[in-house]
Amino acid sequence: MAPIGPIDSSKTPRYAGRDGFARLPRLDQVDHADIVVAGFPFDAGVSYRSGARFGPNAIREASRLLRPYNPALDVSPFELAQVADAGDVGVNPFNIGEAIDTIEEAALELTEDDTRLVTFGGDHTIALPLLRAAAKRHGPVALLHFDAHLDTWDTYFGAEYTHGTPFRRAFEEGIIDTEALSHVGTRGPLYGKKDLEDDRRFGFGIVTSADVYYQGVIETVAKLRDRIGDRPLYISIDIDVLDPAHAPGTGTPEAGGITSREILEILRGFRGLNIIGADIVEVAPAYDHAEITSVAASHIAYDLVSLLADKHAAEAGADA
Repeated sequence: MAPIGPIDSSKTPRYAGRDGFARLPRLDQVDHADIVVAGFPFDAGVSYRSGARFGPNAIREASRLLRPYNPALDVSPFELAQVADAGDVGVNPFNIGEAIDTIEEAALELTEDDTRLVTFGGDHTIALPLLRAAAKRHGPVALLHFDAHLDTWDTYFGAEYTHGTPFRRAFEEGIIDTEALSHVGTRGPLYGKKDLEDDRRFGFGIVTSADVYYQGVIETVAKLRDRIGDRPLYISIDIDVLDPAHAPGTGTPEAGGITSREILEILRGFRGLNIIGADIVEVAPAYDHAEITSVAASHIAYDLVSLLADKHAAEAGADA
């Protein structure tokens, strides 16, 4: 049976109809889903400006402008795979430990039967339980982390689980492949040189935003693909990897970031890699101007879904 796709915008205006991502069906409206989009509106782990709990709905609203054919990748993702929106998962906003457990359990449930999950945050705390779930499905995973910040710090005010600590905890728990870890787009001041020393000890390579500028997209992609190989790959994207000119609506903006064009072209360079899941976090619409940030996030999500759908179709063809 052919996948159920988005509402036809030639018959129903984009501002009407379904409110799911790209106006796709809800998960409970389809028999199965190859790719699921879900929101985790949790932001109790932030260290500066809150508001990312409203990110999932802002991304969905901006996604109403997306169209079903992706010319950059020459695919119609919603024809290649059944994509559905699971809506938002309610998590405890007052208990970080309980919230992390709930997110992991939900991610495991949503990825049954080899379903791939694209998650909308929420703050970057949610990456840890998502990685836990991915590792239970695939073993320790390669990680591409797009962010202005390292997010490998130890604690804040004695708290071990915040949006600045998920990848240190992931390293300590052995759920990421230390031979295939990379930050992309990092920049800005740090607390000290030890931040970088710890990060290297965990196994991370760093491609700064300046590296992307000087080396260009093609060389950046080549280096990252070489590091990843054919390992199961998880992609985690903090929207503040983009320069504030391209993503003002986020909690901890840093000057000197990459452009929305650069991140889209880098992601498109990962076509054919074994991507098993992804998240987009830290979209905080209260600080957004004219939906610049949520529009960027919706297009990033669209390209991630396109990559996953293309991979799904290739694997289905190989099995036929």
